[in-house]
Amino acid sequence: MATIRKRTLPSGKQVWLAGYVDGGGKRRFKQFSTRKEADQFLTRARSEVAHGVHVPESQSMTVGLAADAWLKHAEEQGLEWSTVLHYQQHVNEHIRPLIGSLRLTAVTTPRVYAFAEELRAKGRSQEMVRRAVQSLGRIFRFAKGRGLAGQNPVADVKLKRSKRDQGRVEIPTKEELRAILAAAQGRWRPLIVTAMFTGLRASELRGLRWADIDMKRRVLTVRQRADAWKRIGPPKSEAGTRDVPLGPMVVNTLREWRLACPKGELDLVFPSGAGQVEHHPNIIARGWEPTQVAAGVSEMVEGKGKDGSPAKVAKGRYNFHALRHAAASMFIESGMTPKRVQAIMGHSSIVVTYDTYGHLFSDDEADQNAVRTIEERLLG
Repeated sequence: MATIRKRTLPSGKQVWLAGYVDGGGKRRFKQFSTRKEADQFLTRARSEVAHGVHVPESQSMTVGLAADAWLKHAEEQGLEWSTVLHYQQHVNEHIRPLIGSLRLTAVTTPRVYAFAEELRAKGRSQEMVRRAVQSLGRIFRFAKGRGLAGQNPVADVKLKRSKRDQGRVEIPTKEELRAILAAAQGRWRPLIVTAMFTGLRASELRGLRWADIDMKRRVLTVRQRADAWKRIGPPKSEAGTRDVPLGPMVVNTLREWRLACPKGELDLVFPSGAGQVEHHPNIIARGWEPTQVAAGVSEMVEGKGKDGSPAKVAKGRYNFHALRHAAASMFIESGMTPKRVQAIMGHSSIVVTYDTYGHLFSDDEADQNAVRTIEERLLG
């Protein structure tokens, strides 16, 4: 039986005492400043008890302790180390300092919104706020699934995505792509050619093996990737394991490259000079950036001259991931369906494909024909 009664403290202050019976049959009490707060608590507590998910406040752990348990679980599950590091950053730099001492039962949806506002007030970017709140939601899902929390207050929180995420991806023009191909030299040429015409992620290219390429069928299969610490592991998601068709230029380039490719136990297609996993920064600094500059696909920015003094220097216009976007745009232009583009790109869902490249599927001529037909059918 749930009850609410007014109580006068020795100090003379009046409070409201909410009483209820938990799932174990034990009577519990909690004190509030107003009757409204007590009513809201009892409504939630009785619902949680009825559904078998209630955790009394005295038995609730803090957000900080729950975060530690979640991070440990993430490592044990074998998540990619870069993902774990990002989670640790969210917890240690954003979540723990602001709400780490709160008990899980004390965190409500309004409190989560207040947490987001506190992060913004401290100068965190909109994107970082969103990611920190997402990690907080993962902590609560972890805790709820283990009976440590009765609800996930983050579930109903809606935050706007940053303008950066809402904008269209930057894709090199065909003229720029041709210039890059013409300028690509040495060991970097086969890498750039393959990236441009297959859409593989940099990590997938770094983990690609010769055994995963069927020259006769003109198909490569993505089965593994190399992370930022040069560790080989499975693709980014289940959809990441996929077959990707190869054009004649890619096949011929790879056949030539195989004769000069450094040998190693890992059988990598694009290894370091010693046959090991290539560092991503090396690809950018020694291959991608110089190739863009040589191709004239660059812009002048503030930097340092050869003597170390301030000077204008040429910098590549695009990041390496732009080659993946270029491949996707060419797949779409060739007439591939959205579902086929999703499969080749290794997107986890069709939503990712549409969110990233939806504007490229537009067909103005078809749209005009459609609205013209609608008018003609109505007006005769």
